[in-house]
Amino acid sequence: MDRVRVLVADEHRIFAESLATALSAEQDVEAVAVGSVPAAQHLLERIRSTHETPFDVLLIDADLDGAVAPANGTPPLLTTAHERYPAMRTVMLAAHDDAGRAAQALAAGASGWVAKDSSLARLLTVVRGVLREETHLSPTLLTGVLRELARDRRHRDEHQRLVESLTPRELEVLRCMLAGLGRKAVAERLYLSPHTVRTHMQNVLTKLGVHSTLAAVALARRAGVSPAE
Repeated sequence: MDRVRVLVADEHRIFAESLATALSAEQDVEAVAVGSVPAAQHLLERIRSTHETPFDVLLIDADLDGAVAPANGTPPLLTTAHERYPAMRTVMLAAHDDAGRAAQALAAGASGWVAKDSSLARLLTVVRGVLREETHLSPTLLTGVLRELARDRRHRDEHQRLVESLTPRELEVLRCMLAGLGRKAVAERLYLSPHTVRTHMQNVLTKLGVHSTLAAVALARRAGVSPAE
């Protein structure tokens, strides 16, 4: 019988270990617990480098710092997990329902949002279900999540239209800004003068309707613009 490997990441280590132990009591489940995003990322990296059997499902504490949004300059755990193991499914473990955060997690690739106080039988149903490409949300959360996703789609479409108003050179400059390059570095990369780069940057801000580089970068990310390599 193939065993389902589950990684539980929760800042409440006792909860994580208790849940991992309960899941591992099932004949077809093997679960491991970690207490932070860095610990989870380190474990995933070690498995990849040593060619160990990867995890099938990642259960993440929805309140864990760095789970969905970047923290301390590092990519969120959801992003790292999907980049390294595209086949691995992720499910958010939440203390309470939050349509906005659930929609953000689903948009980032999560396959479900489940209450932490769910029964073990419910969690096992979710773990096995997401491996069958199912998405798991409570009925009371579903309407709010669909509303949030529709609103985000409208905003993303508007952001994409703003980005499409940029010239090819302005788009190059914006991608450099996304990569964290300053004016001098952008000038060297694109073989332009700093003055020309400043003009392009100002044009980018004007066309995107923002007043700072940080706001332009945030809008570009929401529009799906990729940073310069």
